[in-house]
Amino acid sequence: MSHPHPELGTPPPLAPGTLRIVPLGGLGEVGRNMAVLEIDSRLLVIDCGVLFPEDHQPGVDLILPDFDYIADRLDDVEAIVLTHGHEDHIGAVPYLLRLRPDIPVVGSQLTLAFIEAKLKEHRITPVTLAVREGQVEQLGAFECEFVAVNHSIPDALAVAVRTSAGTVLHTGDFKMDQLPLDGRVTDLRAFARLGEAGVDLFMVDSTNAEVPGFVTPEREIGAALDRVFDAAEKRIVVASFASHVHRVQQVLDTAYRHRRKVALVGRSMIRNMGIAIDLGYLRAPEGVLVDARELDQLPDDEIVLMCTGSQGEPMAALSRIANNDHKISVGHGDTVILASSLIPGNETAVYRVINGLTRLGAKVVHSGNARVHVSGHASAGELLYCYNIVRPKNVMPVHGEVRHLVANASLAVATGVPAERVILAEDGVVVDLADGVAQVVGAVPCGYVYVDGSSVGELTEAELKDRRILGEEGFISIFAVVDSATGKVIAGPTIQARGLAEGEGVFEEILPRVTDALEEAARSGTSDTHQLQQVIRRVVGKWASGRLRRRPMIIPVVVEA
Repeated sequence: MSHPHPELGTPPPLAPGTLRIVPLGGLGEVGRNMAVLEIDSRLLVIDCGVLFPEDHQPGVDLILPDFDYIADRLDDVEAIVLTHGHEDHIGAVPYLLRLRPDIPVVGSQLTLAFIEAKLKEHRITPVTLAVREGQVEQLGAFECEFVAVNHSIPDALAVAVRTSAGTVLHTGDFKMDQLPLDGRVTDLRAFARLGEAGVDLFMVDSTNAEVPGFVTPEREIGAALDRVFDAAEKRIVVASFASHVHRVQQVLDTAYRHRRKVALVGRSMIRNMGIAIDLGYLRAPEGVLVDARELDQLPDDEIVLMCTGSQGEPMAALSRIANNDHKISVGHGDTVILASSLIPGNETAVYRVINGLTRLGAKVVHSGNARVHVSGHASAGELLYCYNIVRPKNVMPVHGEVRHLVANASLAVATGVPAERVILAEDGVVVDLADGVAQVVGAVPCGYVYVDGSSVGELTEAELKDRRILGEEGFISIFAVVDSATGKVIAGPTIQARGLAEGEGVFEEILPRVTDALEEAARSGTSDTHQLQQVIRRVVGKWASGRLRRRPMIIPVVVEA
């Protein structure tokens, strides 16, 4: 297997007739999915999603792929092909279209409806091409055939990209539910047909590669929801992704059977489900959907609230409910259902929400104590099945953390794919396909791009480190005035501290040391205020580390008089 290596250099110029694949996100993480395909100086982008921040990225709203690799070649981009409508696959499209608004966006009807609504908020009118399974489109140098796949959102597509260098089959996110709610199964016949014709590179969803067997059918969730609804005494709150149309359909159907009304809560939930209803992907039983403002007129045991926040997102409805910071409140007798699985990295945030809801008296039902969710990603048994059907020449696991990619690679090898033909790459690693052989040829810079309020890409790792220090270690500022002629300290030093448990008195012992250090530096010929500030920083930093066992942010200010 080919592993990414820190010493990978800049890739060589792309040879004529060679296909280059550059993942800019989604390999080594769950989110930020984006891949760039290039042949004969033309580019095709597959997916363009966001990654949601973790606790060690305070203040960050979203994390984008790094567009620098294609920023000066946007006119070479034939299209952005979207496999489905989840945020980790479409969320960064507005930020790419800011750079060139007329890049064609290709996807299924529901996917395009979701992205068009998002782009409207960014005041961008896209150029779109709606496609469906079985359709073939020539996008410049790339012939794309679209294949139906089953996922936790309707209208998901795999894409087979034919070029003069060979055929790439990208699964997108998929599973092989044989009894899907919408009757739309993963088209294994198309996979087999493509395999017979020859798949030179198989890019395969890895998220569930560590999980043995097959994913449980979505239909089994209905019975579990019925049991929870039967046992519920008062209101029911269901949290799910704002794009999980299938789960919302099951909640609507279950509520109807139990004579409850459902109100959608949260801007994204209301927007997406409105789109799904308008396009016929979501069917609400007559009278079951009500406006949240009508809930005060209903008894508690007739209410279901459908909201966002199943991943513990701080500003989502469920997190705010758990923090008593929402117009909706929960208490004893209420039931909260988290209808999603944990995305790696979100565990702490989700358990914080569960604890908050439990503290308020609610009964919390989640995938750890009831089968109220099944994954949208193929497990190991399904992946093995696909490898045996497609029989690819080369395999490149995508969409997952490193452990998922490695597990997926092992499955490919187990089905007979030669180990040297299984490419284990991470974000930024460049893979070339030529003469039926895929190999790593280098790497390109591929860092995180942070969306922080109105700024995009301006927040650096150094500033994030400062935020972490402020949050974890506290803040000390020291002010002193020195005589510009003699170097004597004529005012101060004074210290202000925030975020430290120790009282003000503890700093009295360091003030004389600061004075001595400044005057000693002046006697040694140091007069530059910046250098004097560094003297203060070293003295106070060493003292805080030894005396307080902390490493606070230290801001020294020296003024000459």
